[in-house]
Amino acid sequence: MLTISASLLKNIAAHLENAYPEEGAGFLLGADGEVREILPLPNAREDEARHNRYLITPEDYLKAEMKAAELGVELIGVFHSHPDCPNIPSEFDREWAQPFFSYLISRVDQGTAVSHRSWRLAEDRSKYEEEEIEIV
Repeated sequence: MLTISASLLKNIAAHLENAYPEEGAGFLLGADGEVREILPLPNAREDEARHNRYLITPEDYLKAEMKAAELGVELIGVFHSHPDCPNIPSEFDREWAQPFFSYLISRVDQGTAVSHRSWRLAEDRSKYEEEEIEIV
């Protein structure tokens, strides 16, 4: 289960709506499945692919690790948007995912975040399993 406050979920939605019609992304920081902070990121993917792909750079990852250490938490996942399409992981998402992260995918239709779903990659990397989101 992924636990997140309504205010952090609202901040995620705002970041992803601002990125529309491109994909937006960022890190989830926290502990034990509880999101305590988010780190919105710019989409580093080349311009022509941003509508359906995001890229987190090694520098972004390092920045997130440093922020998590500063807060006394850890990286627990990634959030990103699927503009105008279902918020289920794509094959591309699966290829780049890590089994120990939560992947919060938000559907953004016509610039408005309409739903959020979270997924975890199976340890054998064969598939995703949806995890419940508890909004507190």
